[in-house]
Amino acid sequence: MEGDDAMTAVPDDGWLAAHPPPRRVRLFALPPTRDGYTVEDWLKLPETGERIELIDGSFVVSPTAASDHALAAKRLVRILDDACPRDYEVVETCGLKVGEDGLIPDIVVGAAETIVAGVTMLSAAETICVIEVVSPGKVNRHRDYTIKPPKYAAAGIPVFIRVELQGDDAPRVEVFNLSDQGYELVAEGKAGNVLSFDQPFPVSFDPAVLAGLAR
Repeated sequence: MEGDDAMTAVPDDGWLAAHPPPRRVRLFALPPTRDGYTVEDWLKLPETGERIELIDGSFVVSPTAASDHALAAKRLVRILDDACPRDYEVVETCGLKVGEDGLIPDIVVGAAETIVAGVTMLSAAETICVIEVVSPGKVNRHRDYTIKPPKYAAAGIPVFIRVELQGDDAPRVEVFNLSDQGYELVAEGKAGNVLSFDQPFPVSFDPAVLAGLAR
């Protein structure tokens, strides 16, 4: 038939690059445990691309963040990085040992010498600030509002910042400083108002810049 020579089962050049096959799920076996997993077990997990935290002896897998979540984190890193003293560095999704847990905050401000050394995990003693950008969903909100903040406080991390992307006046940013009773709210800002705080170092910005089109 005329034109048959143009038909082929072989894809055109570049087709596979534009249409990659689905990523295979990487399964791995965990050793049995009666008393819960440890930070040492957490550090031995293979690289899978998922965000896996160790919370109260169990592994918790979080889905890939939505684009607005990733955008807010990236923009906040830029703001903090511009204000950060040279003794510290600002990084995203860095492993952090918090007591007996292995957590992965959305953003960490920690000791520059340790971070540039390429460690797989920071200690709480090397961390001055952790930031969580709240993802939608009951489980995610419970983790960022109820479970993780007390653990960060108990480990002695001086500053905790939470970014809320849902609801009225979002984005909203809450800044907590560590006190004898745990974290105490010291500053709060919503879109359209300038938020200023002094710890972990002086910063001022309008939370509105964390979402929407670049201005």
